[in-house]
Amino acid sequence: MTGPGGLLVSPGALAQELASQPGPALLDVRWRLGGPPGLDSYREGHLPGAVFIDLERDLAAPPGPAGRHPLPDPAVFTDAMRTAGVNEDRPVVVYDDRDATAAARAWWLLRYHGHQNVRVLDGGYQAWLAAGLPVTRADPAAKPGEFTARHPRRALRGLLVELDHRPRPPRRHRRLTRGTNDAQWNTGLVPDAAAPVG
Repeated sequence: MTGPGGLLVSPGALAQELASQPGPALLDVRWRLGGPPGLDSYREGHLPGAVFIDLERDLAAPPGPAGRHPLPDPAVFTDAMRTAGVNEDRPVVVYDDRDATAAARAWWLLRYHGHQNVRVLDGGYQAWLAAGLPVTRADPAAKPGEFTARHPRRALRGLLVELDHRPRPPRRHRRLTRGTNDAQWNTGLVPDAAAPVG
């Protein structure tokens, strides 16, 4: 699903949105487990106006009993989003290199903390390049935003209602599989969530 009301936005549609001012806030969330650091890729080229978001620093707390990438402290997340120019009433588009693994985390955290208009660039940075769209090495002059992470329970209630109305996969694909160790299992859980059965 692409477009303003969907979860994804195509490179062409995003380019059209960026041509009008103010366009959506762009967050570059390129990251790979084990490296190399996403900041290096960002400095080699990124979408015009995109601000780099460090998954390890901005989208996760330090590793510990809660897992390898526990949820960040809401105040830390708020500061990172404000620095990136995120506002409550401005759409946000997040992207990573290709597969949306890291971008999905940024999307989920923004929605979890109450932002209502967040999408993922379909195909990420590689799809943008393949479409022949411009990139830059220039650091954007992002105006500080006013986003504030809301209490997750209230924000999550609206998100779960929205997701509940989307088509569900067949039952055989909805089974939860426990990881090989407790850390993997814990990192996959949404706080206060129950797995759907039936």
